Amino acid sequence: MFDKETYVKRRNELKRLVGKGIVILFGNNESPANYPTNAYYPFRQDSAFIYYFGMHRDGLVGIIDIDNDRDTLVGNDIDIEDIVWFGSVDSVGDMASKVGVEHTAPMKELKAICDKAVSENRRIHFLPPYRHDTMVLIMDLLAIHPSQQRKSASIELINAVVKMRSTKEPQEIEAIERACEVGYRMHTTAMRLTRPGVTERYVGGQVDGTAASYSSKVSFATIFTQHGEVMHGGPSDCLLEPGRLALCDAGCELDDYCSDHTRTYPVSGKFTQRQLDIYRIVEECHDYTLEVARPGVRWYDVHMNVCRLMTERLKEIGLMKGDTEEAVRAGAHAMFLPHGLGHMMGMDVHDMEGLGQQYVGFDDETQPSEQFGTNCLRMGRRLEENFVMTDEPGIYFIPALIDDWRKSGHCKEWINFELLETYKDFGGIRIEDDILITKDGCRFLGESRIPYHPQDVEEFMKMNNDK
Repeated sequence: MFDKETYVKRRNELKRLVGKGIVILFGNNESPANYPTNAYYPFRQDSAFIYYFGMHRDGLVGIIDIDNDRDTLVGNDIDIEDIVWFGSVDSVGDMASKVGVEHTAPMKELKAICDKAVSENRRIHFLPPYRHDTMVLIMDLLAIHPSQQRKSASIELINAVVKMRSTKEPQEIEAIERACEVGYRMHTTAMRLTRPGVTERYVGGQVDGTAASYSSKVSFATIFTQHGEVMHGGPSDCLLEPGRLALCDAGCELDDYCSDHTRTYPVSGKFTQRQLDIYRIVEECHDYTLEVARPGVRWYDVHMNVCRLMTERLKEIGLMKGDTEEAVRAGAHAMFLPHGLGHMMGMDVHDMEGLGQQYVGFDDETQPSEQFGTNCLRMGRRLEENFVMTDEPGIYFIPALIDDWRKSGHCKEWINFELLETYKDFGGIRIEDDILITKDGCRFLGESRIPYHPQDVEEFMKMNNDK
C-alpha cells in the first residue's frame, strides 16, 4: 500500500479523464474451495480497486462521484464471530481514512445509491466484470444481465484506467523490481534442482514454494516442463530425462505487482549442438528487442522484425526457405513462434487484459491481427516511457501443428517439412525478461540477472550440480 496522497491523486485524475457521472469499482469477495466453510482460495483483490482505493479486504466497493467530487468506500464492518475466527481488522471508516476517502456506507445502501443515480439520469461507469458474484451484484444493482455486462461496461472508464495504469509511477517500478528479485530466486532454484531423475512436479513445487516464502503468491500458474512446445505446460509427474530441455516460465506477485521470466536449459547441464543452434536464434531475438525498444517505437514493428530475424536464422539452418518478407507476410514464421513477442506487465501479469486487449494493447493506428500467431500479440501500439513489457521470443516444435500444416500444404513454399519432421522430439525454447521503457531505450528490471546466455547457463548448472 502506498501513501494516502497516491490514491487521492489517482482518483482525482480518474475524475478528470472520465468527465462526469459515477464510477463504481467492485472489490473482490472470498472464494471457498469446495464448500462454503472450507479453506478459501488465496484472496486476491481486484487490481483496479487496489489502484484507486488501496484496500485488500474482501467485500468492499468504491464509489467515485465525479459530479459531486465525493468518494465513498462501501462495506460492512466485521462482527465478533468473524473476529473469533479471523482476528480483528480495521473498520471501514479506518480503512477509508488511510486512502483519503471521507465518506463510508454499509453495503445495504449501495442499491439506494445506484437507484438515485439512475433516477437522476446520471451515467454509471463500471469495468468489465470477470467474477460471477460481481456479475450477479451488477444485475441486482443495474438490471443488466451478465451476458450484456461486458458490452455495457464504460469505454470512457476503460480508456482512463488504461491510460493511467500503462505508465508506471516510480513506486510501482520499485515494486516490480522487488518482484523480479524474487523471480530471480525462483528461477535459480529451478536451475539448481534440474537434473535427470527429478520430477517436473518436484521442481515446479519448489519454485512455487520459493514464491510463497518471499512474496504473497505466484503471479500465474508455474510452467515447468520438458515439453516446452506446449505453451502452458504445467508440471507433471514425469521424470526429467537426460538430453531433454526444461522450460521454466514463472513469476511472483509482491506488494500487488508481478514478475514474469522464462528460462530454458538442458536437463543434463550442457546443450547439444542442435539445441544450441536453436537456442542462439532465440537469444539473438531476445537481445535484438533490448537494442530497439524505446519510446515512440511500435511494439508491433519490434515483433515483426523479430519474426524476420528468426526467419532468416531458421533459413540458415535449413528449417525455412524462400523470400523472408513473403514468408513473414504469409505467417510461415508462426509455425515456430505462435505467440506475441511480449505483453504489458504490472499489477496483472498480463496487465489490464481483463479490460479488453483492444483497449490495452492497440489503438486507432495499430489494430490486432487475425493471422494465426500474430493474433496472439497482446500489445502492438507505440511504446511510452515507463511502460513495462515482457521480452519473450521463442521457437517451438509442435508435432500436431507440423502434421496439420504439412497435410494441408500450408506455407510449404517457406518451410522445409522434411527437416522439420526430425525436430518433433525437440520441445521448445523461450527466453523471457521484464523490461522498463526508459527515456531513450529500455533496461532490465531487477538487479539480479537470471543466467540466459548459453555459457552462463551451463556454468551455473555445473557449479550447482557439482555441489
